[in-house]
Amino acid sequence: MTDTTVAEEFDGPPSVSLRARGRWLRWGLLAVWGPGLVVMLADTDAGSLITASQSGAQWGYRMVLPQLMLMPILYVVQEMTVRLGIVTKRGHGALIRERFGRGWAWLSAFTLFASAIGALLTEFAGVAGVGELFGVSRWVSIPVATAALLALAFTGSYRRVERIGLIVGAAELAFLVAMVLARPRLDALLDGLSSMPLGNSSYLLLVAANVGAVIMPWMVFYQQGAVVDKRLSEATIRQARYDTATGAVLTQLIMIAVVVTMASTVGEHDGGASLNTVGEIANSLTPYLGRTGGTVLFGLGMLGAALVAAIVASLAGAWGLAEVFGWRHTLNERPNRETAKFYITYGLAHVVGAVLVLASVDLVNLAVDVEVMNALLLPIVLGLLLALEAKALPEQWRMRGPHKYITWVLCLVVMGFGLYMVPQALGLT
Repeated sequence: MTDTTVAEEFDGPPSVSLRARGRWLRWGLLAVWGPGLVVMLADTDAGSLITASQSGAQWGYRMVLPQLMLMPILYVVQEMTVRLGIVTKRGHGALIRERFGRGWAWLSAFTLFASAIGALLTEFAGVAGVGELFGVSRWVSIPVATAALLALAFTGSYRRVERIGLIVGAAELAFLVAMVLARPRLDALLDGLSSMPLGNSSYLLLVAANVGAVIMPWMVFYQQGAVVDKRLSEATIRQARYDTATGAVLTQLIMIAVVVTMASTVGEHDGGASLNTVGEIANSLTPYLGRTGGTVLFGLGMLGAALVAAIVASLAGAWGLAEVFGWRHTLNERPNRETAKFYITYGLAHVVGAVLVLASVDLVNLAVDVEVMNALLLPIVLGLLLALEAKALPEQWRMRGPHKYITWVLCLVVMGFGLYMVPQALGLT
């Protein structure tokens, strides 16, 4: 919908104009909003939530400030993908191939593959863990989740996938309820906000994991591909930015809710508790929140997070690889000869992830390791994103003034932090 169309709707008698404005607010926002909210809800995936749980249990409220600081970084990164996708009508991988050649496209495909497969492993492991909380074998929960996710993509409608993703992801709001039930102490929270022990290597490694848990390579590929598949026009960029900003705030509030919940319960009373499975995390909360807060709310939020992230990570992987190899790719067509490679890639990603998790995976250690890997990949991902923003967009759509300098500084800080953590993550220090 263009600005001209909206303006024409408002012409006429006041009563008609108000009704038209109401229709625009209902349907116009739904037509534009979605990619930002979905990708941000997926950002708070099973691995991210487990990393946040570990952070709160081990370091208490001192992990809240890093989450707040990541909020603007998350927004400026994803806002660039919105402009690139809407203005160029190209996905992220396709733009890299067109502007910088196949070599850089292959490098971007590697970062995408590594982060997407790592994400899918944590999502399926999260589904398995939640199922086991309620006595359901992973041999039942994983195949059922895999079949549902495959069926969803084969419906032939991006908008349907997006709306189902939003409904499923809304289950993550359960973590906000759990935080209220945990009754965090305001004085302890304020003390934690003023303390960041950056000299401690264990704290730094968890901060790196949280950085990787917030800004992931597959998010860049997904949101840029989503605004293209949704066929958004340049007139919708402002609303798409609001969509992204709202999602950035929401996802970090959910991360903060998990950190605070763990800090005010396990962190204050049993910081050394074993947290090696989803069940152990939920059981550690049960003495403080009861079965409803510790198991039902935690399980519901984790399941919603894992499923919406599985949708987004697998789609990002399939979109990105299709763009690099030049395959036709869209969710707005059912599988056919032209889109077969795209859908096969999407399907295989789920099957491989499901098989690996059924073969048993240490979820907590895997989740933290995957998020640290994401942080280490950020220099490549953000470097290419900044280069595309400066080269692929027409002059009027590029960043300038304070916006440009703030974005570059934030991205360079994150990239530098990723590089700084390489020796420690590889065990060289």
